[in-house]
Amino acid sequence: MAKPLPQIEPDVLARACRGDRQAHEALYRAFAPMVYTLARRMLVSSALAEDVLQETFVEVLRKIGSYRGDGEFGFWVKRIAVNKCLMHMRSAWVSRRHDAEVLETLADVSGAPETARNRALERALAELSDTARAVVWLHDVEGYTHQEIGRMMRRTASFSKSQLARAHDRLRKALRDALDEGEVEPCVPVLKTC
Repeated sequence: MAKPLPQIEPDVLARACRGDRQAHEALYRAFAPMVYTLARRMLVSSALAEDVLQETFVEVLRKIGSYRGDGEFGFWVKRIAVNKCLMHMRSAWVSRRHDAEVLETLADVSGAPETARNRALERALAELSDTARAVVWLHDVEGYTHQEIGRMMRRTASFSKSQLARAHDRLRKALRDALDEGEVEPCVPVLKTC
């Protein structure tokens, strides 16, 4: 389940809309960890996550005046970040990055020590295609519906469902292989079917 969104005081948001640099900094401090974590998990690469973080906040600050307050500000920021991640995934540059970067073990952003189970799961996620990993993250962690994911990816809900089902199968196999090879203890969670 996704962590709760950071909260920002209404007066800080109002000052940010008027161009106050200290308010912009407060927004960045509040939402940058969320944006970086989302991008890092979806794109695997820390370099791409940094790019998405920067691009997201450039757009947030450029378009903050268009934020209407219909929903939580954090959802608005997260939606921009997800769109930036999806744009990177569609980019030709992403498909050309080195395999070593794709298979790089993901850092635990929270700072807690990594366990063998976490490393096995992170390796399994890193081995998924960019699209499959994004669908898993958006559905299983961020809580988006298949319809929402389909719209974001300019595909159908069925596309999202099939990507998720195949990704779960691959993850189960990778985790079972890690278990068989003795890399992890038998309590590795088995993913639910969709």
